[in-house]
Amino acid sequence: MKSIFLKAAIAGVLTLGITSCADELNIKSVDPQSSPSYEEQGLFAKMYSSLCLTGQKGETGNGDLTMTEDKSGFYRAVFNLEELPTDEINWAWQTDTGIPQITGISWNSTTEMIQWCYNRLGWNITLYNFYLQETAGNDADEIKTKRAEVRFLRALNYYYYLDLFHKAPFKDETNAMDELPTEKVGKDLYAWLDNELTEVEKDLDPMGQNTFEKASTNFGRADKGAAYMLHARLALNSEVYTDGAVKDYQKAIDYSDLLIGGPYALNKVAKTAPNGLTYSGYAQLFMADNDENAEAMKEIILPIRQDGLRTRSTCGTKMLVNSMRISGMPYAGVKSCWSCIYARPNLVEFFFPTDNIPMSKETVAENTPEEEIIELDAADGSDTKSILAAAGDDRALFYAGRGGAFASVRKLRADKLNNFLDGVSIVKWQNIRTDGKTTSDADIPDTDIPYFRLAEAYLTRAEAKWRLGKDGLADVNELRKRAGATVLSELDANTLLQEWGREFYTEGRRRTDLIRFNKFTGNSYLWAWKGGVATGAPVDAHYAVYPIPQDDINNNKNIHQNKGY
Repeated sequence: MKSIFLKAAIAGVLTLGITSCADELNIKSVDPQSSPSYEEQGLFAKMYSSLCLTGQKGETGNGDLTMTEDKSGFYRAVFNLEELPTDEINWAWQTDTGIPQITGISWNSTTEMIQWCYNRLGWNITLYNFYLQETAGNDADEIKTKRAEVRFLRALNYYYYLDLFHKAPFKDETNAMDELPTEKVGKDLYAWLDNELTEVEKDLDPMGQNTFEKASTNFGRADKGAAYMLHARLALNSEVYTDGAVKDYQKAIDYSDLLIGGPYALNKVAKTAPNGLTYSGYAQLFMADNDENAEAMKEIILPIRQDGLRTRSTCGTKMLVNSMRISGMPYAGVKSCWSCIYARPNLVEFFFPTDNIPMSKETVAENTPEEEIIELDAADGSDTKSILAAAGDDRALFYAGRGGAFASVRKLRADKLNNFLDGVSIVKWQNIRTDGKTTSDADIPDTDIPYFRLAEAYLTRAEAKWRLGKDGLADVNELRKRAGATVLSELDANTLLQEWGREFYTEGRRRTDLIRFNKFTGNSYLWAWKGGVATGAPVDAHYAVYPIPQDDINNNKNIHQNKGY
């Protein structure tokens, strides 16, 4: 990873003097404008580090916000609200703050996990506004491009305000620091984002210029491709975000066309690693060398850069990799296994509709050598290789063997949800390299988060066509062929929703997809532990939007609570 994202990032923060804490978009306790001296390159690095870091001292220490630092980073905060309440995953440690409310869809305006996300988005936007204020009037070509990138990052954060809360406490670089944010709701926020993305697309680098060549000093920076993908995602959800006032499905198709017709390509090249395992093109997208693997890089439109040495955080791929493993699992790739996230049975059913996933029925002693566990798992077909073969789909990256099952075997379903073995393990995210080389750190993955990737354009175009009464089957089948799965002969709502799940599970978007298909609330689709009930229970329609944290309601007279809270 180049120095613009790492070595300069901390310096940019310290030069600004932003080392205190803040809990509002209208930040009063921390005022970057009070210190006019800053180093532009360091400040710009801080813009991107806002996606993966939480403060000034690695994993924790001197955090940006007064909230729990190891859980309030951008990616993790968004991931929690988009994934934990859905049919894909559960979090075993139900005593953790806010977890029962989020996993069971019973939150309210004081639930801390919601406040962590709301405040993180606000903090990031404040930083972006500051950069734009400080560089205003600078007509240098380099600064013009950087300003467009920062505007894109700001739009990304405002997008999540729209998606999660259907409104935002809104400020841009034209507002004074002491002005209270105003409320921008639904259709108005959608229109602003639509226009803002259209404007910034003009000044961003060409598609693929910053993602295909790691040696480039721009590697990992947003270019036109990232803006096009966010624009397509925004348009696909237009009907939800505007309460039916706007249906921009053709726009979603048009932006997807640009991406699919651009320089990107699906990774279809399997690789056999020195450990003897063969990793499909799909699996490689989530491995520790996905920033060096040329085929994987061609699919990734925008990565969130991760590095075991220099982006040390618990809010990126460390959360994804470590939380999905228990001590004793083979090929763990990390030293500390948190035993947190496991699959809800409904996720497994995307690939095994009759619950026929092969699972070990035996435990092993705690100190059983990994080599022996691997051999025993292969014998009864509970290892990942056997599960992939049984599923007939390269995306079924599960493990149901004996590794870590010292007291009881894994279950597909359980009458409780506070045990990591109450579900099948997910091994999609890896801190293992395809070339067998050692990773940077034994406990913090090098794996970049493929935040936007080309597969999303295919499914976006397929669904948008379907919603307009056109044929989107070819795009769905392009992904299924890449995965080695049987092609489909027709599309319907349930097929599309399941295909989104098969392709993008645990990538931080499932809630959005469920809502777009009217499946998140109500009783038309019940999944395990929906509503806090083992077999699933209906939840009220107001849960389709998160509440505005009560602290912000109390502190800003311009902000109003969402209906039902």
